[in-house]
Amino acid sequence: MDLNIFWFVTLGILLAGYAVLDGFDLGVGILHPLAKTDHEKRLFLNSIGPFWDGNEVWLVTFGGALFAAFPDAYATAFSGFYLPFMLLLCALIFRAVSIEFRSKHDSPIWRAAWDWSFFGASVLATFLFGVAVGNCLNGILVGADKEYAGTVLDLLNPYSIAIGILAVATFAMHGSIFLYLKLEGELKERVHRWIWHTFGCFIICYILATIYTLVSVPRSIHNFENHPWLWGIVILNVLAIANIPRAVFLGRPGYAFLSSSLTLIAFTALFGAALFPNLITSNILPEYSLTIYNSASSEKTLNIMRIIAFCGMPFVISYTAIIYWVFRGKVKLGKFSY
Repeated sequence: MDLNIFWFVTLGILLAGYAVLDGFDLGVGILHPLAKTDHEKRLFLNSIGPFWDGNEVWLVTFGGALFAAFPDAYATAFSGFYLPFMLLLCALIFRAVSIEFRSKHDSPIWRAAWDWSFFGASVLATFLFGVAVGNCLNGILVGADKEYAGTVLDLLNPYSIAIGILAVATFAMHGSIFLYLKLEGELKERVHRWIWHTFGCFIICYILATIYTLVSVPRSIHNFENHPWLWGIVILNVLAIANIPRAVFLGRPGYAFLSSSLTLIAFTALFGAALFPNLITSNILPEYSLTIYNSASSEKTLNIMRIIAFCGMPFVISYTAIIYWVFRGKVKLGKFSY
């Protein structure tokens, strides 16, 4: 396989892994205000307690891989999106602080403040991820010097905002299904009812965002027209989405979560297929776009990084699998719980 394509696919795998794994963490945060009592809020937090910090490794690895494989694209993205990325970083920090600090004091005011901080940080982080995806698809103002020529307000265009809202709806659905998998009793039955609401919101946002994409970003389907086999991803996406309500109706949370995860993987694959070979599309002139070829490191660097990836990724996958296996049961509150 072409080294540039290999690293494009690797970035897609890392992004899909982050979306699936940290997506339900963020989804639980989005749904956090729906928990009525302190006990229920603690159950929500402890459902993601063993996982949330490890899941962020996938995002860090994605950033490192982008920097090593496509440094020009990394430089353009992080300089042009500086303020949004700082907001995203603050949101992720506040989410972590909220989880850790909430249980340090019994005051209702203290805990309520961190509850809302957890919710707000989760919504903001998810929305900003969606905005970033929307701008990658829609394109940004990149000049011949490979530098961003727009403003922060240019990044908050209607299309990117629409994709940001879709991201919030998607992660809320993913998080509700994860809670359905991890909880027991009356709270589980309530979550079961919430799933239908989050799924309905997701479907509405998904249909509207799809129509908006086809109308506003027609180039997103060019690769599908030239390579018909890519429509298999669309079929996988539709089947995965269709199986979610079926699995929920049958009371099979594991299959519902698998279907939700496959939906996110298919979304990532569709995003990559629509973007390829671009990493950052220029709205000024197409030839100013940063691709996997004109923004890549040297062939020697890409090859060395591939060897490192082959050595390192099995460890990441292994410890992730072990953590999820060890904590595969239902949520129980103990002495050291959040």
